[in-house]
Amino acid sequence: MPSLINKVKIFSGQASQSLASKIADAYGQPLGDVSVPSYSDGEFQPSIDETVRGCDVFFIQSTTPPAENLMELLLMIDAAKRASAHMVTAVIPYFGLARQDRKDQPRVPIGSKMVANILSAAGADRVMTMDLHAPQIQGFFDIPVDHLDSIVIFIPYIKSLGLDNVVLAAPDIGASKRVREFAKVLNCDMVICDKERKRANEVASMTVIGDVKGKDIVLVDDICDTANTLAKASNLLMEKGATSVRAVCTHPVLSGKAYETVENSSLVELVVCDTIPLKQQTPKIKVLSVARLFANAIRSVCEYHSISSLFNIDNAYQSTLGLSQGEDSEKE
Repeated sequence: MPSLINKVKIFSGQASQSLASKIADAYGQPLGDVSVPSYSDGEFQPSIDETVRGCDVFFIQSTTPPAENLMELLLMIDAAKRASAHMVTAVIPYFGLARQDRKDQPRVPIGSKMVANILSAAGADRVMTMDLHAPQIQGFFDIPVDHLDSIVIFIPYIKSLGLDNVVLAAPDIGASKRVREFAKVLNCDMVICDKERKRANEVASMTVIGDVKGKDIVLVDDICDTANTLAKASNLLMEKGATSVRAVCTHPVLSGKAYETVENSSLVELVVCDTIPLKQQTPKIKVLSVARLFANAIRSVCEYHSISSLFNIDNAYQSTLGLSQGEDSEKE
């Protein structure tokens, strides 16, 4: 009698090769062979260099800029569907365009909805991602979405610091719900840094709501782009009497002068996940790996098991041991 579980094959796009290798190792098999030849004008044509007929195929690719990363993922999905793969899952550790989740001004697109439609049209049967900028983006899809949460990575790390007077801080109002979840697990207080923007990536003013004097502050957010908000918040919190300020952010976009901004800020450290590879190394930035978490999610999907246990902090932490301290840092 044939097995009900299909053969699993894991492939990587060019934007996530380091993380994909860790995920494949954690899963217990090598990455599949993919080549991406290109023409002289820059057009490229991904090729899956092994059979995927009847297989459960997982393509790992964060859709960070440039747009070619998303296009490469779509082309690989199409290639697998045309090669008779049984199921194709787009594993997108960082889901790009997630900040475009609503029409907040006239004549602008809802980019994340458009990407959801395109992924389905390309042939994706399922999407696996982590810490969407807006959780309701899951509703933009008409296919299953496995939305993993980095809280199971960050909470054990925060506990390991042994801080006596921890207070969690939201760098803006939008992050308050997420920070409240962290504070509930850690059984500690939270404060909010209320910021006002005049334009994207530029903070005009900021005030602190709550008492931070003599406290060890941990800022919590999902994306660190220019790092201006975190830097301004850390400086302001120290002015208000905080003992120390550090930040945990899932996705290290870190564009422009972000690395310099982090180094020159009052942050003790910025702790991020490896959903996006770092462009450079800096003493203040520590990387925790999400590889085992994704590997376990892939295994649960393939074996038709619930992934609920991956949202249990103690269970998920045990499953990520080995890639949470020494092996997690980017070595490229």
